Amino acid sequence: MTISVRLDPETENSLREHLRRDRISLSEFVRDAAREKLARYVKPLTPYEIGEPLFGRYASGDANRSSSRKRLLREKIGAKHRR
Repeated sequence: MTISVRLDPETENSLREHLRRDRISLSEFVRDAAREKLARYVKPLTPYEIGEPLFGRYASGDANRSSSRKRLLREKIGAKHRR
């Protein structure tokens, strides 16, 4: 892809000096600048999107396990102490 850009003289001089000092080509500089700018537009994943593949992966088969957790815990502790 070929791109033409018009720069004001001050910006052009500053850019040329930077390129000369760092010994990089204008094309390399523009490619890097475009990559950096595009990287800012990448939408970060939400915590839900990160964990979504794991949700329900290790299902117990008990659909109301979280709502009956206290009862289940009491039963387990009670069974342990009855031994």
